[in-house]
Amino acid sequence: MTGFIAKFSSRIAASLLTLLTLVATAQANDDEREKEIGYHALKPSIVSNLSGGPKYIRCDVQLMTEYASELEQIKLHSPALRHSILMLIAGEDGKKLQSRDGKEQLRQAALESVQTQLEELTGDSLVADLYFTAYYVK
Repeated sequence: MTGFIAKFSSRIAASLLTLLTLVATAQANDDEREKEIGYHALKPSIVSNLSGGPKYIRCDVQLMTEYASELEQIKLHSPALRHSILMLIAGEDGKKLQSRDGKEQLRQAALESVQTQLEELTGDSLVADLYFTAYYVK
């Protein structure tokens, strides 16, 4: 009986070692993934009505990822990303969005909204930053 337990224990130990090696290799491959910055333009321009003073905003948005290989996933979900930004902008105070601080607050909120949407859709935020490449409030 002792010989059986020893054989069984050594097989379990070998299997665990193999499993740990596979996990470590998978993590190393993820860590070794080469960073290559990529951008995706949300086209056409995002346009929305505002409340308060100025009544209208038009902005062009570029999404940045640290891994260009993720651009296809970002492109696939562009309609959902545009929607999340539009819902964020809708009803914003136009006077606030005219200021530099208001623009930066909107940019940060839009980035968080896009990252949350991608997290829900893909399990990963994918987007590292969001830039306004054109911004007009009237």
